[in-house]
Amino acid sequence: MRIEGRNAVLEALRSGLKVQRAMLLRGIKPGKNTDEILAHLQQQQIKPQYVARADLDKRSEHGAHQGVMIWTAPFEFSPLNQVVQNVEGQSNALVIVLDHVTDPGNLGAIARSAEVFGAAGLIVAKDRAAAVTPAAHKAAAGALSHLPVVQVTNISRTLQQLKDADFWIAGASEHAKTAVWDTQLNGRIALVMGAEDKGLSRLVKDNCDFLVKLPQLGKVQSLNVAQAATALMYEFSRQCEDGA
Repeated sequence: MRIEGRNAVLEALRSGLKVQRAMLLRGIKPGKNTDEILAHLQQQQIKPQYVARADLDKRSEHGAHQGVMIWTAPFEFSPLNQVVQNVEGQSNALVIVLDHVTDPGNLGAIARSAEVFGAAGLIVAKDRAAAVTPAAHKAAAGALSHLPVVQVTNISRTLQQLKDADFWIAGASEHAKTAVWDTQLNGRIALVMGAEDKGLSRLVKDNCDFLVKLPQLGKVQSLNVAQAATALMYEFSRQCEDGA
């Protein structure tokens, strides 16, 4: 797996991810992040290859490598039972479930927010969904190196498993009757975000305990899924802190 960008690479190295190969821009300027990246590579006995910008550009997914690129073993997913065990005994816990979100940038952005708000894990579909690509790592700004990510074959079945573990399933839908501000969104919550084009699938929606929406005053139909997820996570955090 390739990871690019100084923040994403640095967080991956800080998490202990084993590097197989590293490329740095020839003549890259010293700095706090660069120096720490080099120190981690030296610790792993990885000698970086210094190359021209054109060599990095042609390998970069979006051209935002910032002069740093590493290759690691394939991304390691976490088991669902481990995520559940990690929050055992906690009255407030948040798990984010993505119902076939397809854009790696959205996956990464949601992971970044989930890590910031202390989510216990992120659940993604194995098929017809965004993979953990360099673009996802870049958008996550290192969060994917710290946040447990669970890959499942059946989202609906997974929601039932979360219910059995005392989670309430909250589905985000612009068609919900209740605004999130008027909903109890604290406790043990699995927040389900739908695909960019279709929203929640019918079966997944049927498996939610309740639906919530963000109030809208403008003319645009809805927020980007990553933006909406961040706003909903913030409300979860606020309610938990306030004891709503």
